[in-house]
Amino acid sequence: MPLYAKVLSGVLIGIFMGVLKQYGWKWIPTESFGQIGLLVVRLLKTLATPLILFAILDSFLKTRITLRRGFRLIAICLLNVTVAMTIGLTIMNTFHPGHMWRGHVEELLGQVRIVGGQSVKVPSAPPDTKPSLDPVKNFAAYVPENVVDPFQKNSVISIVLMALLIGASLRHVKEEREKRGESGFQTIENVVSIGFQTLIQMLSWGIHLIPYAVCLVVADVVGKSGLGVFRMLSGFLAVILVGLAIHSLLYYPFIAWFMGGKSPKIFLGKGANAILTGLSMNSSLATVPITLRCLKDMGVSDQSARLASCVGTNLNNDGIMLYEAMTALFLAQARGFDLGFSQQMVVVFASIMAGAGIAGIPEAGLIVLPLVLSAAGLPEPMIIPALALIIPVDWIIARCRSGVNVMGDMVTAVQLDRFMSEQERIDLLAESGEAS
Repeated sequence: MPLYAKVLSGVLIGIFMGVLKQYGWKWIPTESFGQIGLLVVRLLKTLATPLILFAILDSFLKTRITLRRGFRLIAICLLNVTVAMTIGLTIMNTFHPGHMWRGHVEELLGQVRIVGGQSVKVPSAPPDTKPSLDPVKNFAAYVPENVVDPFQKNSVISIVLMALLIGASLRHVKEEREKRGESGFQTIENVVSIGFQTLIQMLSWGIHLIPYAVCLVVADVVGKSGLGVFRMLSGFLAVILVGLAIHSLLYYPFIAWFMGGKSPKIFLGKGANAILTGLSMNSSLATVPITLRCLKDMGVSDQSARLASCVGTNLNNDGIMLYEAMTALFLAQARGFDLGFSQQMVVVFASIMAGAGIAGIPEAGLIVLPLVLSAAGLPEPMIIPALALIIPVDWIIARCRSGVNVMGDMVTAVQLDRFMSEQERIDLLAESGEAS
């Protein structure tokens, strides 16, 4: 049975147990169920920070791309994600959809949570409501005092900055040793690769526990608040899907036509197989072979298609990034936090860095969400319960995110192909011939 079917079954069983509790079956320990379910969510949150570090290091050591093509790819990805974030921020700041939960957050999450055996009251405002306007001071805040500090604070921006520095250094040392004909660097590559694969395996076990966690948390929430909680969850689901739909169904076809010369009929028609596969498989990475075939049918060169789909998939995750930012702002609005422009930019920056750092990982959006919520200033006692509350509908959003990411890979390939010179095509064909 696929994961989404298990999650849906968990939701239904949890609803059933919660309703029984409300109708007088007091012997069902739904409160204990909720605490057990939160342990699984806490496990995913714990593994997210080291996973980002190893994922970035692994990408630096394995990816081979020239500086010119790399900058062009990054520029295109930044353009696309900037539009995605603009769409998300416009929706959140114009309609303030998080207000639909205002006044119900305590009911849903509980005003008092037990952390480490002690009651912790959720504050009514973020800890820092007056951010500095000094860019140097703001940047300095993300430079860690020591290696352990970012992991203790779950600071995704600091972790990514540290990973980029270490990864770039390792890549430079590797290339210098290769020029001198020296060996021995394979050991470091193996250590990074094994560490990355180990974390992936641990997360896969945790992901298999998600349906059971969903069942227990839903039983707890429905037992306390009734079925009305799903009416509010439907509002959250609708807001996220609207943002994803605008970006994927309006912006992507437009930019494919405007910059790449591919009409919406060609882009959506020829790419339908890849998009639908991404939706069904919940993975843009697993869809790469089909994406390459669809891009070939569109008339995109193999070089641009491979660069966008195989390398760009580590950067071009608009679906995940848009979801992270909108969810963080939604929950901040629900809690009554008034995030200013600079604080929203921190959320956007954290979403982009987390989304790029954990690309290709199953359930990546759910795994890094706690780190983005921390960047939004949400208090720790609220983050894990909020995450548990969102999980019952995340399986729907996850498939839509994957579909958007696949479309992002395709539109990036179209853009790259448009700006690739004939000389670059000749050079790339020569490199391919030498490699074969």
